[in-house]
Amino acid sequence: MASKISLRVAEAVHGASIRVLRIVRAEDVKAGIGPAQLSALSILVLLGPKTMGGLAEAEQVKPPTMSRIVDGLVRQRLAERATETADRRSLRIAATPRGKKLLLAGRNRRVRALAKRLENLSESDLIVLQKAAQLLGQI
Repeated sequence: MASKISLRVAEAVHGASIRVLRIVRAEDVKAGIGPAQLSALSILVLLGPKTMGGLAEAEQVKPPTMSRIVDGLVRQRLAERATETADRRSLRIAATPRGKKLLLAGRNRRVRALAKRLENLSESDLIVLQKAAQLLGQI
């Protein structure tokens, strides 16, 4: 069972995470694709090629929904379908160079938007945030 302090910290982290996400998501409009496509593309760029089922599972959507998302990415040449050499019936979805470029440019915009908000903090506060980010990464 969670302690009172861990519940308080979890509540604070949850609230702050949502606010930070809203700040950086404002930059996603500039990518020119919808949030579902952008999220799926991020999986493909950061984690590598996936099967349709694997991608649907990672994004927590049903396979028909993922199929429509991937269709849009393929139409825009941000992702491509490739058959497995071992099993020609199996398809893997991979980000194209164009998809990688689009996603990484968006990530860069998000990081810069967040960095701009952090400029007003003291160096000691930035050190605390860096440590907090490391701890969050561990959970």
